[in-house]
Amino acid sequence: MAAEPVPGLRLPELADSQFRLLQRLMLEASGIALAANKRPLVAGRLMKRLRHYQLPGYEQYLQLLEQPHYLAERRLVVDLLTTNETYFFREPAHFAFFGQWLAKRKGALRIWSAACSSGEEPYSLAMAVSEHGTTQDWSILASDLSLSMLERAASGIYDLAQARHFPEGWLHRYCLNGVGAMHGRFRVQAALRQRVSLREVNLVQPLPEGVGPFEVIFLRNVLIYFDNDEKQRIVRRLVEQLVPGGLLFIGHAESIHGFGLPLRLLSPSVYQHL
Repeated sequence: MAAEPVPGLRLPELADSQFRLLQRLMLEASGIALAANKRPLVAGRLMKRLRHYQLPGYEQYLQLLEQPHYLAERRLVVDLLTTNETYFFREPAHFAFFGQWLAKRKGALRIWSAACSSGEEPYSLAMAVSEHGTTQDWSILASDLSLSMLERAASGIYDLAQARHFPEGWLHRYCLNGVGAMHGRFRVQAALRQRVSLREVNLVQPLPEGVGPFEVIFLRNVLIYFDNDEKQRIVRRLVEQLVPGGLLFIGHAESIHGFGLPLRLLSPSVYQHL
């Protein structure tokens, strides 16, 4: 629960110069360009850190971030300012297409959920492969910039409200209902969690050794946070890890038109490597 405002206490304001410094920090750390209209969101999300350190304003917090032994706090800023809206089976048309593709495909399957947030996407993919796939030789890499999101994904525990988009019967088939103190929650079955490996990956940097190749890459609802040049670099870097004939999924609100990549459109926001 949010703290009650103290009568007569004026909340600190995030000045233009302070916001520009935070924009630069985010750009350097994550490649994400914070738009000007994100300023109220930034101020709101960082207010709790001012309270944590009992600081009077953002200027003092920015001075703290500049100190060498506060590197963990800089990482926390990136976590707090990275939007992580996600849910199971988001953009169901993608999962319908993916299920049909899985039913026809033979051979080993390596999948990358490249911006996995708190794990809903990779676990949705794992359920789809278990339901429709024709092979037992499959694995999923789930990566994200945020360590706190990766920790949540590792637990595989979610509120029951997040199961509202599950296909009928899948919650009971692939998850365990919580009891006692865990009532109202569910956990993805261990057999599926073991198929998903979690790794910290910053998509604006060269990929770590051992990432790829893949038959399927999901890169959804992340490109919208980057400028056009950075988008091209990210997508090109990922397509290089996609095998010929492999699939790339991007968000329905995103576009890679004009990037000059060896891809052909199969379905809205679904591409195949030539």
